[in-house]
Amino acid sequence: MRNASQQERRHTICVLVDNEPGVLARVIGLFSGRGYNIESLTVSEVDHVNRLSRINIVTTGTEQVIEQIKALLARLVPVHRVQDLTVEGPAVERELALVKVLGDRERLVQALRIADFMHARLVDSTPGGLIFEMTGSSDDIDAFIALVEPVEVSRAGVVAIGRGGVVLEPPPDVVATQTKGEGR
Repeated sequence: MRNASQQERRHTICVLVDNEPGVLARVIGLFSGRGYNIESLTVSEVDHVNRLSRINIVTTGTEQVIEQIKALLARLVPVHRVQDLTVEGPAVERELALVKVLGDRERLVQALRIADFMHARLVDSTPGGLIFEMTGSSDDIDAFIALVEPVEVSRAGVVAIGRGGVVLEPPPDVVATQTKGEGR
């Protein structure tokens, strides 16, 4: 039997980086170069003034592998903070999906009932098809997809944020330096 540190577990890692060309490629290269899989990836600028972006990465690994990933990420030059929301406190995770269902009237009515029950929103309707938008946990979206049996799915990936006082913020010197326009 494996001990807890040898069991694989899903982790949501948030990384605060400079918003500049090549940063995402370096982060992805760190994973692919070592054979680690990225299950979900979202990236967006979160601070326009200081040109900072947040990368949300969902990956699976043993405790040792996750610690290695975090250490390697922290050493990349444009990385300011690395936070493992799975272990560093409670967090809220959500995902967005667009789900297309095609079929006859009976199938579409059934999909509408399921969507109503699962709190998915109808965003487009044609005589032979429907497109739903669903925001929720990855498990909720998986359940909705299994129930409506869509013909096409587009998922935006997991976004996450720490609850309460769990905050991913840049070091004070980065904000002060970049606000003055001096760069890093």
